[in-house]
Amino acid sequence: MLTLKNKMKEAGIVGAGGAGFPSYAKLTDGIDALVVNGAECEPLLYTDYVIMRDNLEKLCVGMEKVRDALGAKNAYLSIKEHTAKKLSLTDEQTIFYGIKVKTLPDAYPMGDEIAVIYQTLGRIVPPGKLPASVGVIVYNTETILNLYEALYENKTVTEKWLTVGGDIEKTHVVKVPLGMKVSELLSVLNIKVDDEHSVIDGGPSMGNIINHNTAIIRKTTKALLILPNTCEAVASKRVSLDVQLKRASSACCQCTRCTDMCPRALLGYPLEPHRMVRVATSSETVDPKVYVNASLCCSCGICSTAACSQGISPKDVILKLKSELAKNKLRFSEDITPVASAQRDYRLVPSARWETLLGISSFDREGELYKGRIEATKIEVPMRNHIGAPSVPICKIGDVVSYGDKVAEAGEGLSLPQYSSIDGKVVFVDENRILIEK
Repeated sequence: MLTLKNKMKEAGIVGAGGAGFPSYAKLTDGIDALVVNGAECEPLLYTDYVIMRDNLEKLCVGMEKVRDALGAKNAYLSIKEHTAKKLSLTDEQTIFYGIKVKTLPDAYPMGDEIAVIYQTLGRIVPPGKLPASVGVIVYNTETILNLYEALYENKTVTEKWLTVGGDIEKTHVVKVPLGMKVSELLSVLNIKVDDEHSVIDGGPSMGNIINHNTAIIRKTTKALLILPNTCEAVASKRVSLDVQLKRASSACCQCTRCTDMCPRALLGYPLEPHRMVRVATSSETVDPKVYVNASLCCSCGICSTAACSQGISPKDVILKLKSELAKNKLRFSEDITPVASAQRDYRLVPSARWETLLGISSFDREGELYKGRIEATKIEVPMRNHIGAPSVPICKIGDVVSYGDKVAEAGEGLSLPQYSSIDGKVVFVDENRILIEK
């Protein structure tokens, strides 16, 4: 296991489908199941689908290496039902190297790590705990592909797979140099963004609106979606927190529907969005534990878009609470054993329904793999391209670097090195970033 751990760290591999947690740090003893998440949680995204379609054998080889290093008995490729049909796979089918397929309902947010583990193995990760606490490790498909390339092709992570879609002529799945400017990528794809549209980094629900003229492609970039400002997916993100708090304090009728539909609450987590709305607006004085429970929210937005009929966004209120908890280094720490609600299966939100609620159904077209090679003229290498301690630059202004050259070492503790994704010259270096131009 140590050899694999070192290889993953040296290659700079992070969780490609999440927040950028260094993948090597997940490897630990006591694991009996590996789950590879290919669920593609959010609508309009086709990155994982294309990766699985074109690289299934590589994925299985990578999964085999992780499973064997862990000494785990089981390995599952977990995908939604509609993806399984496209790939001609069936539930519980054994594919390469004893790896099984697990099909998941076509529902949102089926792709959330906690939901995938429950749907695949029937295990519920206790609130505040890691999947390893129930003997499971979860990786994204791209993470496993990066591992395969590190082991068999001696590659480091210098490129990112992502979907470019939305209100454009066709949906692209592209492989892009890390650190490339979003504006340059859109120019290569002949995509223009007018004032009536916004660019979202990530999915339409949990992604964030970005300034495409200054933003770059990071290790955590899963998609770039160009969507009309008028659709719910964008319009809801443009409402300020102040407005949301005013709406909450004046309009919340405490109907509890947001709590009744919360995916984490339906798995037995002590999440009560309706109470958090009252707490955040100082409309109620309650046990302080209600604040801490906010750290359990996965920010899916079901409470805001599907549940609330008053135009309130419990998700945004909870995000504010989570931000305050993070500043004060507080998190849920109770020891409880959650039990899934008997109503859970009946309260899942179908994917098609979710697209309709977001106003994006007409933009859902299968992603096509971009055949050409995408090259950047300049890149920015952030030292915080992952969760944990920042990387440490080892280059200086004027240095000439080649594609794949290491430009930053891992910092102390949980950290990763960084590599150049182009041939070029270093034009700027500080503790936060490195700029390289061709």
